Amino acid sequence: MEFRTTIHMGDNQGWLHHSDTLVMMGSCFSDNIGAKLRQAMMLVDVNPFGTIYNPLSIAASVDRLIDNEPVAGIDLFQQGGVWNHYAFHSRYSMPDKDGALQRMNQRIARGHDHLSTSQVLVVTLGTAMVYRLRQNGQVVSNCHKVPPTQFERELADVDTIARSLERMCTRLRQFNPQLRVIFTVSPIRHVADGLEVNSLSKSTLRVAIDRVLRDLHDPLLTYFPAYEIVMDDLRDYRFYATDMVHPSEVAIEYIWQMFQATYFDDRSAQAIARCERVSKRLAHRPMSSNREVVDRFNTDTRMVVRNLVKEYPYLERLNLL
Repeated sequence: MEFRTTIHMGDNQGWLHHSDTLVMMGSCFSDNIGAKLRQAMMLVDVNPFGTIYNPLSIAASVDRLIDNEPVAGIDLFQQGGVWNHYAFHSRYSMPDKDGALQRMNQRIARGHDHLSTSQVLVVTLGTAMVYRLRQNGQVVSNCHKVPPTQFERELADVDTIARSLERMCTRLRQFNPQLRVIFTVSPIRHVADGLEVNSLSKSTLRVAIDRVLRDLHDPLLTYFPAYEIVMDDLRDYRFYATDMVHPSEVAIEYIWQMFQATYFDDRSAQAIARCERVSKRLAHRPMSSNREVVDRFNTDTRMVVRNLVKEYPYLERLNLL
């Protein structure tokens, strides 16, 4: 007797090789899988603008990366004692305006270069809820704790989201013709507005993605069911963190294994397993006061890394030693 419904992903698509470069954009679920890719020693650019939840802001951010469009000082504003920009997460905010502007524009330039040479872009949509500035109707990526009276809150409809994502995909195809795009819906629950709104929001995102895939008929576009894996396959609160909102580490690892099985070729799976073991070794700090023991561990680790790079020469770009 079966007590769960397992999602069957179908045949391996072989879209990804361990030597490929990727860009992850979207909700904090992008950070979760991005961390797994980094641990696997892959070259990945995770959320160049920081965490972004709504599809309209994600599409606008992709536009800015394609155009390599810097932000202007006039667009920065002070809130909470630091300078902010509505397109960037607060991790880029600084008390010094010039410093914040420089950090943001450097990140745009680096993201532009990375996107132009990447093989895969993973876009994770978190919510269909958007916030518009009342003064000009601009959809913001981050409210930066500006008083809510400054915004109009709305649920973007399927047509609006689909048009925005289709335009984004068309521009990406012109910018980087071989780029593959993987859409997914974040399994993270946005409960602040209530579970009913969260359900409506997630279903809106899912229908919009399906619309994009059907309208464009592009074989380099696909959908990965991260949301369905958590909601219909795992389907248990034990697979959530203590906040009952974010997936647990076990759930993230399960989704990561499913992602590997769907997109990575066999040789890459072996490389990922080896690199993950070496990453854990690099993160380990021997708990010993004996200097000889510590030095021996570090020497052995350097040898392990050199052997790994010798087997996979493209890892040299990571400057592991």
